[in-house]
Amino acid sequence: MSEADRAPTVEEPRLATRDRTRRRPRLPLRVTVALPLALTGLFALLVTGNTLRPFDRITTIEARMGSKSDFFKDPEVQRLLLEHGIRVDIHRLGSRANATISMQGMDVVFPSGQPAAKLVLNRMDHSVRSVRPFATPLVLGTFRDYAETLRRMDVAIPQPVEGDTETLYYDLDMRKFMDLLDGLDDGRETADQDRDGTPERADTWNGIGFDRDGLRSNSGRVLVRTSDVCDSNSAGTYLSILAFVANGDSTPGAGAADAATARKEADEVARRIKPLIDLQGMWADEQADGYFSDLGESIAPISVIYEHQYLAHQIEHARTHGGQDSRRVLLYPSPYALTEPQLISLNDKGDRLVRIIQDDPALRQRALELGFRVRFSGKDGTSEQLNTYLRGHGIQVPRQNRDQSKVYEPDLDVLEEIIDSVGSCPPPVQDTP
Repeated sequence: MSEADRAPTVEEPRLATRDRTRRRPRLPLRVTVALPLALTGLFALLVTGNTLRPFDRITTIEARMGSKSDFFKDPEVQRLLLEHGIRVDIHRLGSRANATISMQGMDVVFPSGQPAAKLVLNRMDHSVRSVRPFATPLVLGTFRDYAETLRRMDVAIPQPVEGDTETLYYDLDMRKFMDLLDGLDDGRETADQDRDGTPERADTWNGIGFDRDGLRSNSGRVLVRTSDVCDSNSAGTYLSILAFVANGDSTPGAGAADAATARKEADEVARRIKPLIDLQGMWADEQADGYFSDLGESIAPISVIYEHQYLAHQIEHARTHGGQDSRRVLLYPSPYALTEPQLISLNDKGDRLVRIIQDDPALRQRALELGFRVRFSGKDGTSEQLNTYLRGHGIQVPRQNRDQSKVYEPDLDVLEEIIDSVGSCPPPVQDTP
């Protein structure tokens, strides 16, 4: 048989096997590092029951507020709200400005005090849901050397403190303090107010003894820095304190026979206190930011802030530095003013946030940890829970002033007359949200 007639030979297929001498390729290093973290995260989600949380629908709430944005910017508050499927998008603006411009596009507003809250509520053409979750006193933030200068002038009294530590708190006599803001000493522009034998320009820091040790000097006027009275609740509240004291420790316009008489009294009070506000020149946007910065003392010796901002700073300082910030101290005005922020809903989405803030005990607890005097069981902003928390973190507890005189803000029309006169404010918007 010839080669042509021979059947072709078919070779059996051969299976390729792995060469055992070759090393298996390794996973990329970044995958090796990330894999345990991913497994740990998955385990945490399984344990907490949040496995499907990333797929939950999140509702974004558009909110406009001033200093109380501190609460909603807190990472723990944000985490707690996400458990309810809520994210708050903050539009930062002073409380009074909030109430006097258009609120279209907002779901909630959060004025820092009752005057601005009433301005908002007066614009509503229907009933709304709102909550006042906590309260905080208005205070003056300063630095120890300035507080001690006021103490030597018998204007500020240090609050007692246990042990040999320095106090963080002083009670400020507003009647005496206002006498240091007018630039005159018994009608004289030059005087020896600190009794060092050298007449100096009246009502300057050096003039009242700031430079007595020869180590430091400040020839500037004694003044208080505030935000814009046309925009800010804190500035308006400070203005209410000045007006109350200037009106003989009584609320301007209270008991007036008619609206015209009340306005006349408001204009007279505004005329007397306007120079005490105008001293500072240009307004600053947010006093707390400057006060707590590294350059705070050079920015302003005294700034209007809220107590909760100072206490939150001390809590954080104790956590990160192991002790109190003893350089920064508070002046508690006497008479005093307590502010009550009010979260106001503008629609159904806002209603949901109001209910959560009102009902969630974890959010109330977090507010306390941020220095607020939180309402419990419908009571006023209580202090004992906050005091207990401060003691537990090694922070001095502020004591109640023996003089419990409280500033009661004027009727809204009278207060607005005073604010407009002092700040030359633009007319408010009157649209309904």
